[in-house]
Amino acid sequence: MAPSYVSEARRRGLGTRRERIGLVVERLAAEHSDAEIALNFGSDVELLISVMLSAQTTDVNVNRVTERLFVKYRRLEDYLAVPIEELELDVFQTGFYRQKAKAIRGAMTVLLEDFCGEVPRTIPELLRLPGVARKTANVVAAELGEAQGIVVDTHVRRISQRLGLTREDDPVKIERDLVKIVPKADWHRFPHLMIWHGRRVCDARKPRCEECVLAELCPAWRASTARG
Repeated sequence: MAPSYVSEARRRGLGTRRERIGLVVERLAAEHSDAEIALNFGSDVELLISVMLSAQTTDVNVNRVTERLFVKYRRLEDYLAVPIEELELDVFQTGFYRQKAKAIRGAMTVLLEDFCGEVPRTIPELLRLPGVARKTANVVAAELGEAQGIVVDTHVRRISQRLGLTREDDPVKIERDLVKIVPKADWHRFPHLMIWHGRRVCDARKPRCEECVLAELCPAWRASTARG
């Protein structure tokens, strides 16, 4: 369980979560104006598959795999036309290849049978696809239309906790906290901003607080400087 900085923010007079969130988004948007999804895809189906493959691996690794995968498999039916062992080999480098291959085949089957081969846009519909959990559904829905929630990955969780925006550790509960304070218009870009900030500045082990545009808003940084 990560330490909670919600009370720390209150003690240090940083304002409420709702009062600070506007500045957080504004400063991150200025600092990471290029923040966007890092996965490469050329269609709705390719987006879905890329996000499914991204579990427990890096976007860079997924892009290496899909560069070949999307040349070989151009239609939904192509994923069902090969032996499962062949598809497993094609996604092997993303890890958990057996589960991922099975999920992809299951998702393609449901898309063909229930959605006329089209990737649905709503969270409830996306959750009907095998291998698609809340995080994947949120990413796909946001990229294809209107964000219906906030993606919570390891970066979003870590930075939200450090900023005192949540005291929760479970991604579902963190999302519930964030959607209450982040303006709906920012639900799509907010996780991208947090993810890029986590990659570039707010590292898990060695955050570069001296370079951080959020330092003065961050109770975790205030607490660390007080201890120092």
